[in-house]
Amino acid sequence: VQLVESGGGLVRPGGSLRLSCAASGFTFSSYAMSWYRQAPGSERELVASISSAGGSTNYANSVKGRFTISRDNTKNTVYLQMNSLPPEDTAVYSCSTWIGRVTYWGKGTLVTVSS
Repeated sequence: VQLVESGGGLVRPGGSLRLSCAASGFTFSSYAMSWYRQAPGSERELVASISSAGGSTNYANSVKGRFTISRDNTKNTVYLQMNSLPPEDTAVYSCSTWIGRVTYWGKGTLVTVSS
């Protein structure tokens, strides 16, 4: 199982970014996917999840209405569209999946929201 995130970077407050997570090594379309984030000095938190077919999504209260999780099962990729970013969204964002009682993680991509 391999999960590789991309799309992070420096963005000004109020800006937008789209993160991608390319998956391989498993049947992507059969598993739910999640995005987590960890800010400096904070615990990792679940940001958003999406079901295997993409029909069901869930969001942390802190990002509802601003973030959108989606997936393309033909490309084995899950996305996180992030809008109206405040500095508090600065964190390392990682994608994750749970297969056979094992949680797999990507290495993450850093999002910095700063003027």
